[in-house]
Amino acid sequence: MNFSLYIAKRYLRSKSSNNAINFITIIAAIGVVLGAASLFIVLSGFAGLKDYTLEFSNVVDPDLKAETALGKSFILTDDDTQKLKALNEVALYSKIVEERVVIASEDKNDIVTLKGVDESFESVTSIDSVIVQGNWISQNAPEIVAGWGVSSNLSLGILDYTKTINIYVPKPGKGQITSTKNAFNSVKAVNVGVFDINEKINDTYVYAPIDLAQQLLNYSPNQVTGLEFRLVEGADIDDVRGKIQNILGDRVIIKNRSQLNDALYKMLNTENLAVYLIFTLVLIIALFNVIGSIIMMILDKKKTLNTLFNLGATLKEIRRIFFFQGSLMTVLGGVFGIAIGVLIIVLQKSFALVMITPALPYPVTIKPENFVIVFLTISVLGILASKIASMRITKTLVETH
Repeated sequence: MNFSLYIAKRYLRSKSSNNAINFITIIAAIGVVLGAASLFIVLSGFAGLKDYTLEFSNVVDPDLKAETALGKSFILTDDDTQKLKALNEVALYSKIVEERVVIASEDKNDIVTLKGVDESFESVTSIDSVIVQGNWISQNAPEIVAGWGVSSNLSLGILDYTKTINIYVPKPGKGQITSTKNAFNSVKAVNVGVFDINEKINDTYVYAPIDLAQQLLNYSPNQVTGLEFRLVEGADIDDVRGKIQNILGDRVIIKNRSQLNDALYKMLNTENLAVYLIFTLVLIIALFNVIGSIIMMILDKKKTLNTLFNLGATLKEIRRIFFFQGSLMTVLGGVFGIAIGVLIIVLQKSFALVMITPALPYPVTIKPENFVIVFLTISVLGILASKIASMRITKTLVETH
């Protein structure tokens, strides 16, 4: 066994004759354990919060979406349709017509995004799971399903035929507007349902049959603003993305789920990094205790170090004793801290110890990468702290008695 490592293990297990040094060492070890546990718990909590946030948007997000690259719409030809249907990796796809519109009911109005969808949309997404009132739209009918926020802002009821809902969009063209009647296309509709996904989508979107949206925008039956795809399980997204791009060409841009929510992903990743850096700073502060405990141990073992030096131990070997001692303390403390963190996360998932609301426990997720991040962070910082402390040993220190 390595001489320095053997002595370091003995020092790590043995107690000092000075109770103050024992107390400082215990405090340093507890600081490492709690620091590692805290970092793991925070990362797991943030991972759970991220999954919980994305879970709602993923309800209406397809696996892939083709958006027009130039202008507001493109023509989907019969040849395109046949080629897309021939793709074995594509389970279903839905044609989309999306546009910002004004929706008005009685004396209230709101600017929303009207999303016209075909009959496949229910199967491409899980929209039916978030309908909290009423039903989903029927094709070839003047019906809409509004978000909870839109419904509240306009005081929309369900199947209220006494309240007229008008949807307006500006007519394309140039020149001076002579009358409001000629400036807007409009359709009448009835609200048949309300969905609840998240605040942003609830306040922004209204769903309608695709033919109603095409009529409002003066689009032809094969004119769309996008296509949304659900892939078969296990399909290679990048491979399918390339095949769809080859079929539709430069007319479209293909996006996956993360790209559809790039702002949300960037925000969550930035917050995750900020939280990690803050708790890493806390760990660095805690590891100053490790440096202090090692230096106190060096001073306490001064006579023993002098003996080892006289017996032939080199200055480098003596320094490595305390380098190994500090490294072992932080690595073992990190392992214990991660174990405590895992236990707390499991208890939270099983017994909902912390609640956001009376009905909603704080979401947590155990991810393999968090084990690696916490262990590497505590190990690297612990090794640096041990190196700094061990360099305090000089030849003058071990030669004097």
